[in-house]
Amino acid sequence: MARIIDGSEMNLIGNNLKKLRQERGWSQQLLSDKLETVAVYICRGSISRIEDKQRTVTDIELYGLASVLGVSISDLFE
Repeated sequence: MARIIDGSEMNLIGNNLKKLRQERGWSQQLLSDKLETVAVYICRGSISRIEDKQRTVTDIELYGLASVLGVSISDLFE
C-alpha cells in the first residue's frame, strides 16, 4: 500500500497549526493545557513535533485541536 505522505513530512497541518496557535498568542504549553480540558492529551513536545511535521496526528487529535482553536477541521488543512 502506498503512503499518503511521502518523504519526511508526517502530517499536513503543522504549518497551519503553528499559525493558528500564534495568532491567538498561545504557547505550545498553553495549547497542550487547553487540549487536556477536552480529554485530548498531547504534550508540549509533541505539539512541537506536529508543527515541525515530524509526528502524525490522529483523528481524535484533529478534532481536539479544531475544537480548542475554535476552527473547523478543514481549516487546519488550509
